[in-house]
Amino acid sequence: MTTVAWKIGDTVHYALEGSVFIAGAVVQWLRDGLKIIRSPMKSKRWQLPLKAVTESIVPAFTGLGAPYWNQHARGTISGVTRGTTAAHIARASIESIAYQTLDVLQAMESDAGIQIRELRVDGGATVNNFLMQFQSDMLQCKVIRPAVTETTALGAAYLAGLATGFWKNIEEIKQQWQADTTFVPTIDEAKRGSLVEGWKKAVRTAQTE
Repeated sequence: MTTVAWKIGDTVHYALEGSVFIAGAVVQWLRDGLKIIRSPMKSKRWQLPLKAVTESIVPAFTGLGAPYWNQHARGTISGVTRGTTAAHIARASIESIAYQTLDVLQAMESDAGIQIRELRVDGGATVNNFLMQFQSDMLQCKVIRPAVTETTALGAAYLAGLATGFWKNIEEIKQQWQADTTFVPTIDEAKRGSLVEGWKKAVRTAQTE
């Protein structure tokens, strides 16, 4: 979706916005609904060897957002075997955040005609190193976590400072941004393609009425 990012003076800046209905909330579901983790972003349940995970979870609890826009889709768990454990479910749930982000960014690349070379992240989920590494692997680009992850609040503070003259211009504000950790892809394209195809198949199942 197109949206207004911000307005300074008479200049309006626009952005592309991807709407994902259930992302970080899937971790709350693991904690409060299934009760298989206690501390959402510190749990190690999803840190299994990649080859050990065959399960896919599509958290379409309230339908699917961009780029599917299907309000009738429902959550699914696929690839379950006798060996599936709570740790596998937790791992697949975390992976679903990265897969949904991949779907959105691929749609943005198609709409904008611009290749995404790096992703700067923010929010509570970004403290999870496994998720950030998996995101980089799926996007096949750098994922950069900033020193301050609460970017929405920080952005509001920057705009307030700009309005009151604390900062002279946007260029000065840009100098305040600092990277904390950079994640780079670690898996080959063949493995990535296989994982993404598994996700696409799971999404098709979630949309089957």
